[in-house]
Amino acid sequence: MKLTLSELQPDEVADFWQLAFSDPNAEWTKWNGPYFQDVLPTREEFVNGPAKNKYVLNPFCQVIRVDDKMVGMVTAYYDDGKLKRWLEAGIAIYDQTNWHHGLGHRALAKWIDALWQMVDLPHIGLTTWSGNVRMIGVAEHLHLKREATIRQVRYWQGQYWDSVKYGVLRDEWQSPKD
Repeated sequence: MKLTLSELQPDEVADFWQLAFSDPNAEWTKWNGPYFQDVLPTREEFVNGPAKNKYVLNPFCQVIRVDDKMVGMVTAYYDDGKLKRWLEAGIAIYDQTNWHHGLGHRALAKWIDALWQMVDLPHIGLTTWSGNVRMIGVAEHLHLKREATIRQVRYWQGQYWDSVKYGVLRDEWQSPKD
């Protein structure tokens, strides 16, 4: 299986929407910050509206492809806004039939490698929640350090969960090989 990361192209917008956002009850939506209760864009909003601008030709938002088929997305954003000193990374594998095959681990490792080439920062972070044990497993498998646990601040399905922050310094990152 060949795994690559690349920017979403304008002619791929409708296909990406179908993969990522066509099912508002998709399993991935229950794990990717569900406590925010984000509403997925409609096809019209995504394909013809400004929503796509966040995704198309954005070096900080890249499609995960396996054998040239779109399966997910990696992202990065500055947690401190315009200061651009605190970078957070993220990942989503949309179709759950692609879970449990090591794709998240491989894609996130490749993404962190790419981010080090894109930014001149000493640290890259990743934030998840205590209910997302798969993301915690990926972070720990890649030897990201658990840097903070903010206890019981994420409310989901009638229960409070912890926000969990991981990170890695440039000088301690050793990319695992495929």
